Amino acid sequence: MTSATHSTRHMPAQGWFSRTESWLDEKGKGAWIAAMVLGFVLFWPFGLAILFYMIWSKRMFNTSCSRRKSRHTRHFHASRPTGNMAFDAYKEETLRRLEEEQQNFESFLERLREAKDKAEFDQFMDERAKTASGADEETQAEKPA
Repeated sequence: MTSATHSTRHMPAQGWFSRTESWLDEKGKGAWIAAMVLGFVLFWPFGLAILFYMIWSKRMFNTSCSRRKSRHTRHFHASRPTGNMAFDAYKEETLRRLEEEQQNFESFLERLREAKDKAEFDQFMDERAKTASGADEETQAEKPA
């Protein structure tokens, strides 16, 4: 099977919920609010369900659903080749270097988290040892000689 035939395999169609969500996202927050109000008018549990979904998916408090979508399409547009081999090679090398820097930074953050966790654990163990030694001294003092 070639890569061309592999990429044209049947993809599952979006369900009605996904299509509706995409359509409302394209229209923006106003469409979500209108759908919620319409849901309350028709049958109040629908409106309540839409309200809960808007809060859960953070659509209620974001600036705009359509802006979020356009940001993702810009990313995909930027990854397309331009046709200029020198620029495409430069862009590919820069992206590779940035990904490497990101991996290095993430491993640095992981080492920092591990060091912080170890320091917190060591502090806990020191406090525990002090508490235990203080309790032993009190027990020694209470015993008659």
